[in-house]
Amino acid sequence: MTDGISDESADVVGVLTERIEARFDMGMDQLKAAVAAAPTASPDATDVVKWHGLLVEAQSVLERAEYDLLAALETQPSEVDDPTMGLAHRVNAAVTTRDGRATVVRWLLDPDAPGKKDLAAERLARLRPRSGPAVQTSAPNRPAGTLAPASAWRPARSAR
Repeated sequence: MTDGISDESADVVGVLTERIEARFDMGMDQLKAAVAAAPTASPDATDVVKWHGLLVEAQSVLERAEYDLLAALETQPSEVDDPTMGLAHRVNAAVTTRDGRATVVRWLLDPDAPGKKDLAAERLARLRPRSGPAVQTSAPNRPAGTLAPASAWRPARSAR
């Protein structure tokens, strides 16, 4: 991909934050405040803010995991023990999580991304949160103490 982010970029969050700020023409703090004030005003902005927050969280987890791994490696003799190998796996998992969330943010920012202008996009739009349930989810109102008619509890008889 030629979107300014290499696979080995150390500052994925910074690059994507700049792209978000350019796309919405405001800083992240302003964008977060705007989304918090009116979350349904711009579903695109709401999605980007949500996933950017998840990306920042994943980057923080990755940095902590890397720090823990480096600290453990400094105390290791020539061979790496199982707990340290577990820390290495934790770093790998954190990188995968961070990169996956970065991919989602890049996809949200790309208006020409696959799935945004076809049948899949229409289906995705239908999955957006609704203002209320599509069907009635509560029982019909009856006065307290009133039971449903007995016929409502009997199975229907088949006509011969």
